[in-house]
Amino acid sequence: MQIQNNVSLKKFNTFGIDVAANYFSVFKSAEELAEILSEKICHENQRLILGGGSNLLLTQNFPGVVLKNEIKGIDLIDEDEKYYYVKSYAGELWHSFVLHCIEHNYAGVENLSLIPGCVGASPMQNIGAYGVEIKDVFHSLEAMHISEKKTKTFTLEECEFGYRESIFKRKEKGNWIILSVTFRLNKRPVMNTTYGSIDEELDKMNLDRITIKDISKAVIKIRSSKLPDPNVIGNAGSFFKNPVVKMDVYEKIKREYNNAPCYAINQDEVKVPAGWLIESAGWKGKNLGRYGVHDRQALVLVNYGNATGKEIYDLSTSIINDIQQKFGIELEREVNII
Repeated sequence: MQIQNNVSLKKFNTFGIDVAANYFSVFKSAEELAEILSEKICHENQRLILGGGSNLLLTQNFPGVVLKNEIKGIDLIDEDEKYYYVKSYAGELWHSFVLHCIEHNYAGVENLSLIPGCVGASPMQNIGAYGVEIKDVFHSLEAMHISEKKTKTFTLEECEFGYRESIFKRKEKGNWIILSVTFRLNKRPVMNTTYGSIDEELDKMNLDRITIKDISKAVIKIRSSKLPDPNVIGNAGSFFKNPVVKMDVYEKIKREYNNAPCYAINQDEVKVPAGWLIESAGWKGKNLGRYGVHDRQALVLVNYGNATGKEIYDLSTSIINDIQQKFGIELEREVNII
């Protein structure tokens, strides 16, 4: 275990923002993490836990300690008549975990293919795509309490999942470090293909029988056509949440924009795609030199090269203010701002 000084975080965040951490350390086991947390430096300074750095915008140098989670491993720990229970440690790349499940015919996460980041961040955000969220396949997780250095198992109910949130983003924010996540995955696949253009992509494949691998391929193709590769263009994927609004707010928009899409939440509320709002307001493809809004997906803010986190944050503020003025809807950032 080693704590380094003044370490650049550019390669540890998918936006590619070049800021530094005052202190930096990597842990590859729960024992190493407990040892680091016992150090005086960790008591006296702010802490930032990093996985893949894919849901993060760094707007300044970090004055405290950055701890990089690199606990690895995937194990089938149990099974019953219906399900496989698959445990993945938090430092595994999410997409690698999905591919592992597909290879072993563990069904349920194929719609979540190609999402950047690590497994440990997946329940924090309750990540989701194409009709599936983590809560749909979640069984439990293990986490270490930062001050007490004790490990606890959290059940589905204890995680209090919501839309792109969990207990770890609200009342327990900053108190726990996720060590592993156990997923409950189907032995008999339930094909979820109606969301977005998955069915359309599958039709192009001219398949006799659809498998979870085929669904994954379709999702990868769709995501690759819309979203920039963070290894080429710095980004954190979807920057904003899709807002949930009252029906009367949506109906007002619908009177002016008859093509305005929505997804029903209940009798009184609908979810309006944030990407549609941003595109309709004229922001899609807006290039501000070193940064801007992606030209194929308005939800994605991008770093074309050497942009600062503050520049991208200020752009997001301008978009939020404009959407509020034009539609009466306040967008909420999905990424964590540091």
